[in-house]
Amino acid sequence: EVQLVESGGGLVQAGGSLRLSCATSGFTFHDYAISWFRQAPGKEREGVSCISNREGDTSYVDSVKGRFTISSDNAKNTVYLQMNNLKAEDTAVYYCAARLGQESDYKYWGQGTQVTVSS
Repeated sequence: EVQLVESGGGLVQAGGSLRLSCATSGFTFHDYAISWFRQAPGKEREGVSCISNREGDTSYVDSVKGRFTISSDNAKNTVYLQMNNLKAEDTAVYYCAARLGQESDYKYWGQGTQVTVSS
C-alpha cells in the first residue's frame, strides 16, 4: 500500500520556522520526484518545491526562494521542507506528492498538514 504521510505543521508566528516531513512507503522512493504543494482557502493549489530523488535536482517557487529548503533522506524514504522566516501568506494546507521520474502527473498524494502563520 502506498502511503505519503505529512507531519510537522502547526501554528507559528511570522518570522518563525517549521520543518515539514513527508514519510513515504509502498513505492521505489529513488525513482520518484517528490513535491510540496500548498493550498490556501479560496486559492488554487500551488507548487512550492520539488526534489528529484534520482538526480538530486531541486526547484522552488519564487515566493519561497531563500526561505524554504527541500531535502531528501533516501534511507528513511522521507522528504523534508524546512521553512524559515515564515510569512502570513505562507498559511495553507501543505501536501506532498510523488511523480515517477520525469512524468508530469503526480501519482500519489498525502493527506496534508496545516501551516498557520500569525502576523
